[in-house]
Amino acid sequence: MITKINHIAIVVNDLDVSLQAYHELLGLPIGARKVMAEQEVEIAFLPAGDSLIELITPTTEDSGVAKYLAKRGEGIHHICLEVEDVEATLAEMKAKGAQLINQETIQAAEGRAFFLHPKGTHGVLIELLQADPQ
Repeated sequence: MITKINHIAIVVNDLDVSLQAYHELLGLPIGARKVMAEQEVEIAFLPAGDSLIELITPTTEDSGVAKYLAKRGEGIHHICLEVEDVEATLAEMKAKGAQLINQETIQAAEGRAFFLHPKGTHGVLIELLQADPQ
């Protein structure tokens, strides 16, 4: 069951410049910042009410996010929907024949997650996440 929009992810060229822009322009506080070595990205969060804006930048020139950025430029990368039970949600998506990027859950910055392929969701990359307890 989907409980809320956890975050909207935006891919950017320069994390520091982008953080300052969102902070200064929109007044959003700057939250946690993490390097996700296995995904070859650095991310930063800006809390926005009960949700987050996640800024993502590649840490290598040949990562998936780097290729995405080179092809499409800066902008919205994915929408993350929070679920109560990610394993049950993954099983449900498989049973429904959803086009999946991940056949198993992966470790995300905030918990366990998997992605639905944009081909099956009308052009939108969707992350389904069970957030770690706070």
